[in-house]
Amino acid sequence: MPLPPIDTNQIVITASRAPESEAQTPASVTVIDQQLIDDLDEPLVSDLLRLVPTASVSISGPAGSLTDVRIRGAEANHTLLFIDGIRANDPASGDQPRFDLLNADIASRIEVVRGPQSALWGSEAIGGVVAVNGTPEAAWRYAAALEGGSFGFERANGSFATVSNAATLAGGVGFQRATGIDSFNGQGDRDGYRNLSGRIRATWNVSPSLQLGFAGFAVSAYDEFDGYDPVTFFHADTLDNTRNRMSAARVWARLGSETSSWSGRLGLSDLGSSNRNYLADTFENRTSGNRRTADAQMEHRFATGSVNHLVIVAADAERAGFHARDTIYGGATDQDRSRTHDSLALEWRADCKSVTGDLAVRRDFFNKFKDATTWRASAVAQVGGGFAVAGSYAEGISQPTFFDLYGFFPSNFVGNPSLKPESSRGFEVSGRYRKARFNAALTYYRQRLHDEIIATFDSSTFLSSTVNSASLSHRSGVEAELGWKMSDAVRLSANYAYLHASEPSAAGLQVKEVRRPKHSGSVAIDGSYGKISYGASLAYVGDRIDTNFDAFPAQTVRLGAYWLADGRVAYAIRPGIELFARVSNALNQHYEDVFGYRTEPRAIYAGIRLAGRRSSP
Repeated sequence: MPLPPIDTNQIVITASRAPESEAQTPASVTVIDQQLIDDLDEPLVSDLLRLVPTASVSISGPAGSLTDVRIRGAEANHTLLFIDGIRANDPASGDQPRFDLLNADIASRIEVVRGPQSALWGSEAIGGVVAVNGTPEAAWRYAAALEGGSFGFERANGSFATVSNAATLAGGVGFQRATGIDSFNGQGDRDGYRNLSGRIRATWNVSPSLQLGFAGFAVSAYDEFDGYDPVTFFHADTLDNTRNRMSAARVWARLGSETSSWSGRLGLSDLGSSNRNYLADTFENRTSGNRRTADAQMEHRFATGSVNHLVIVAADAERAGFHARDTIYGGATDQDRSRTHDSLALEWRADCKSVTGDLAVRRDFFNKFKDATTWRASAVAQVGGGFAVAGSYAEGISQPTFFDLYGFFPSNFVGNPSLKPESSRGFEVSGRYRKARFNAALTYYRQRLHDEIIATFDSSTFLSSTVNSASLSHRSGVEAELGWKMSDAVRLSANYAYLHASEPSAAGLQVKEVRRPKHSGSVAIDGSYGKISYGASLAYVGDRIDTNFDAFPAQTVRLGAYWLADGRVAYAIRPGIELFARVSNALNQHYEDVFGYRTEPRAIYAGIRLAGRRSSP
């Protein structure tokens, strides 16, 4: 019997304004599918993002702590996150994607597009775009699991999906908590977390040319962490904790279909978030934010000879608000801010038998600072024998955060309302091979970041602020990827990434950027054989630098390289019921992603899972 091929025709949804097959997209895309998510069974999405080329994951302590993800050397707030089509960057936390809150139990598919994508999606899409989805793939499916293990870890989750010709409905809920470890020096109180998350998505095909849809998610989380001594301002074993909430909903109407000559979409979304900070049980401060968006998109498909064309026109109108309250400064940092952001985008895609080209342009209109125009031009050509070449030029922008503009802490920090958006320009070229059960790609990219928003410090007043840098930051690198599906029993993926990321120093010299390893990579293997299924991953993070703020002046320190090995094996005791065991940090590496914050050593977990599935007709 011939072995099953790798699916090179799976659909990607964020590399263009309209879905396209992975083999035809010029963009560099990584898809983590339902099978790998199930087989690895990681608790948080950030654990899975370690398998993405050039995605540097920095966790400030044990699981559940503040988590930054930097793609291709970009800043942590230069990644745009979508959850079931909802723009999910947190307006109350500097427009960062809150990967520390993103429970993997509500994810059934993760898609990562690397490189600037602002011509398609606007602000924050400098490093790339991460899309987490829960779209059902089967006519009927359910799953539920219970798990427990090291460091007081407990986990429970459930999900379902059903599909018919007229409607789809999918949802999931996940709860997890842990007592954790002391992230300061191992001798103080433990820093634990808990997370309750849920999502739901539904569509109704009212007629062949009209679809109505709804998607929503909600997160409630609690995290304990070690902050700073209020007298010395040095990192200390404190009782700091934060309580975070985020919820969002989106409704849309789709007119026509993906094969119609004319089609379109109208949508409304609303997101709210709140972050409350405490010292033990004493309230200190909170921030909250909201984002309301209306969007419209029109698509026209036509052909000229052997060339198929798709023209897309899209418009967005966004209203965002930010609110801050405190008690530790007697309300001095209180503020209420709002801003508007509108955009128009045009994309043209042409496809013939062997070449696919794409051109996009977008104009963003800001009411608080200068408007911006971004471009993207890309193409992929099939050259025969399974080989293809691809290339693109793209630009990205990131608007200043509310805190950058207006933040205020007495005798500490004053924002700068004169800031302008950061912008990035760059290109990538790649060679690819896809055939039968094997695929590989080699990509070179180069980007330049203009007007980077950097921190300043006045030694005479001891006040910090922000400014746009007059010099450029440089990012370039190489990504090598391969995938091999030997059989249902063995599926392998691997990647290696080289990154050069530098920024200007106060003296005008280019220096290495912090928390970005020059060398990184990963290997993942999963599959099933009879009653046994398994998944394992090995991620390598090379040397990188960080900053020690406990010294004055602050000092640059080196963080050592480490290997992070995780694995899971399950045994079906009967159809639909399996027992499983999982290990994290199997090599028991002692490492820090952020200087001064310890991470968890080897941990072992076990549980039971119930699952059922009926394939689509």
